[in-house]
Amino acid sequence: MAFALGPRAASAGYKLAAFERTGSTNTEAIEHARGGERGPMWFVTSEQTAGRGRRQRPWIAPKGNLAASVLEVLDVAPSVAATIGFAAGLAEEAALEKVSLEAALRLGEGRPRYALKWPNDVLAGGKKLVGIGLEAEAIGDRLAIVVGIGTNVVAAPEGTPTPAVSLAALGVQISAEELFSALSDAWVEFRGIWDNGRGFAEIRKLWLERAAGLGERVAIHTGVMTLDGIFDTIDDTGCLIVRTAEGRRVPVAAGEVFFGTAASVGAA
Repeated sequence: MAFALGPRAASAGYKLAAFERTGSTNTEAIEHARGGERGPMWFVTSEQTAGRGRRQRPWIAPKGNLAASVLEVLDVAPSVAATIGFAAGLAEEAALEKVSLEAALRLGEGRPRYALKWPNDVLAGGKKLVGIGLEAEAIGDRLAIVVGIGTNVVAAPEGTPTPAVSLAALGVQISAEELFSALSDAWVEFRGIWDNGRGFAEIRKLWLERAAGLGERVAIHTGVMTLDGIFDTIDDTGCLIVRTAEGRRVPVAAGEVFFGTAASVGAA
């Protein structure tokens, strides 16, 4: 089965570059933008060999997993562009629900349950299933935004700060190509709601309804400090709001989130 856009994405004018194997779909997207591509366009592979995730961690997709990046060239400020990651999380969660329907009927109460982890991951049963990363670069008077989405379809990495899981291990037997088709269609929906940042209030509401750890204890590792408290909400810029033991509500723009008992040990 070859990669193909879903019908909604095709009718919305999205283009597609599919690779049997590539170093990084994000790199492909940025290089195309530098070369004059203005999108919107998807770059996708089922085998990525040199991708990078948050904090420059390796983002490798072994054969059968999904690495997909969408390029949007927009007239928005960088602070607004950063909020598109929440739309991406919602699109991925919607796509996962769609392709998991057979497994849900077969497994009943044991079906996979997905949740969105701030800022841009998707969890299944508390384990990381999807990583989402954003890159942006000024191209003339616009911003080339690349949203990279990596999904563990057939295999999950070991030794990650948050334990990882694959769709196959969850009992969801689908291909990277099937998931991508559903994702490309879901992206059209949630990118439309986001509407260059004008619809972030609705995206925020939908995201919070699916948020992992909301109202629970968290530890945020920012790289220079650790902040402990309760995950209160996200604000209208996408910052995570932590309520400390002293009652302060502290906004966090970036960091690694650890929940529950993991909050006491952090990244150890």
